[in-house]
Amino acid sequence: MSIQIDRNKCIGCRRCADICPGTLFCMKDSRACMRYPEECWGCVSCVKECPVHAISLYLGADIGGMGSRMTVRRTGSLLHWTVARPDSTTETITVDTRDANKY
Repeated sequence: MSIQIDRNKCIGCRRCADICPGTLFCMKDSRACMRYPEECWGCVSCVKECPVHAISLYLGADIGGMGSRMTVRRTGSLLHWTVARPDSTTETITVDTRDANKY
């Protein structure tokens, strides 16, 4: 797993840098970049925080993703996780944050 940034989509809002628990983000030419991508924990806080979907989680073959990319869109308490596969198909999974982490 790794975080990927589409610098063409980035608007330089710094929300990813503010939310990253590992303080791995920096700004270069007013666009987000990662200082030490190998240090990324894969918490996806930055993916959830990016308002323009410039940050995605790369799902490699090691976790069954086969090169897919995952982004998220928030509407109220709902998170709409979209997985875009290399074959151009997509799947969206919706999670209500009010139900998250219930045991």
